Amino acid sequence: MRIFPALLALTAAALVAACEPVPVDPLPEAPSDACRASAYQGLIGQPRAVLDQMNFPIGTRQIGPNDAVTADFRADRLNIEYGESGRIEKVSCY
Repeated sequence: MRIFPALLALTAAALVAACEPVPVDPLPEAPSDACRASAYQGLIGQPRAVLDQMNFPIGTRQIGPNDAVTADFRADRLNIEYGESGRIEKVSCY
């Protein structure tokens, strides 16, 4: 009957090992200007109509004050926000 204590000890050791936290690598931080928003900061304060004459990267969003947008985060997506006045207020990556 010496097998029972050994089996009990092995089972207890396995249970304790299963409770030990596993180290997790932190997510890599996205570059703050992955969508190159800094190149478009000169648009802030301009009328929204200037956007019609420009070419932007695929996926760029022009967001109005009452527009619904998805909440998914993409660091490489350029977002241009304009306000009620029709002037561009913010250019950023998200």
